[in-house]
Amino acid sequence: MSLESYMSRIGQQARAASRLLAKASTQQKNMALFAMAEALENARPRLISENAKDMDNGRAKGLDSALLDRLLLDNKRIDGMIEGLRQVAALPDPIGEISDMVYLPSGIQRGQMRVPLGVIGIIYESRPNVTIDAASLCLKSGNATILRGGSEAFYSNQAIAEAVTAGVIAAGLPEHAVQVLNTTDRDAVGMLISMPEFVDVIVPRGGKSLIERISKDARVPVIKHLDGNCHVYIDDEADLDKAFAIAMNAKTRRYGVCNAMESLLVHCAVAEKILPKLVSALQEKGVSLVGCDQTRAIDASIEAATEEDWYTEYLAPKLSIKIVSDMDEAIAHINQYGSHHTDAIVSQNYSKTRAFLTEVDSSSVMVNASTSFADGFEYGFGAEIGISTDKIHARGPVGLLGLTSQKYIVLGDGHTRDN
Repeated sequence: MSLESYMSRIGQQARAASRLLAKASTQQKNMALFAMAEALENARPRLISENAKDMDNGRAKGLDSALLDRLLLDNKRIDGMIEGLRQVAALPDPIGEISDMVYLPSGIQRGQMRVPLGVIGIIYESRPNVTIDAASLCLKSGNATILRGGSEAFYSNQAIAEAVTAGVIAAGLPEHAVQVLNTTDRDAVGMLISMPEFVDVIVPRGGKSLIERISKDARVPVIKHLDGNCHVYIDDEADLDKAFAIAMNAKTRRYGVCNAMESLLVHCAVAEKILPKLVSALQEKGVSLVGCDQTRAIDASIEAATEEDWYTEYLAPKLSIKIVSDMDEAIAHINQYGSHHTDAIVSQNYSKTRAFLTEVDSSSVMVNASTSFADGFEYGFGAEIGISTDKIHARGPVGLLGLTSQKYIVLGDGHTRDN
């Protein structure tokens, strides 16, 4: 079968499945999620062995440590996938929810009903756990989905797909509710994003080049973010112990994730108090540091930051540091150089934190907390399909509600319009 025929068949199957999923009961959908969790548990040895093939191939191809970390499936991450399925099952089902029902002067009632988007295509790299996150959220929100993982995770994704399909079938839902493409042909991506007759939304998860390509070439709407250039600003009225813990966690918890801190902004009044301790701790962790002239005056071992550094999402043990004169300068820097993903302030001043929340133009803005919390699981969504820095439809971690739309409904009793 040609690739064109294969992709057309996948699209037709997804569209047909979406019609059935739209009317599936909450009980059916939850049964499928629990069955998927059980299937993953039973497949644990196979998942690890198949992932080992991907890890070996990744090392042979020279993938760096951050990418290999994203690719790894171990028992802890399988536990997380299973827990994510159970959490999504426990979430309220948004489909069919009716809101804003009002009587109008004509006597009719008008309201809105929450409905699935239809068929969601998801294109992602490296992280095989995305397969489960995407499958669970799409299924619970009544959407069919077509998943195209990266070639580096091919064996892991195919093993996960078997467990997903087993769970879907066990609950009596359509077999093609979740389809994982079984080809590594790059042309499949171009076809997937060019099938508006079958696909309603595309969600790309991966590097900037992938997302830029999808955004440029897609013929269907895209939910996306290009960069995760996240900032932590330490104010002159910060609790410095809290500031130290937050900055260290935001940067060193994991380097290859989009919610990691990439730039640290420090008020000039506290820079000499906190930076020496932070710099020492970060360097002990192997973090490479670049900074502004004021930062380098405090520690000459720090390399000079370039203009490009302020724009860069490193996804690596590297951090840029800038000393600012006040919060307004910090906010201006974030809004100019940031990616509108996640930014945090550390301060004990209530008025300043409120201003920061209002003025920073990002999808998540935090007060006295690590940027690492910008995550669907941590936000109580059970899992996330991705993080959107767009301003329309969905913004921030995209959970169940972000995968739905609303339609207007009207209730009458023989009402007719006179004029």
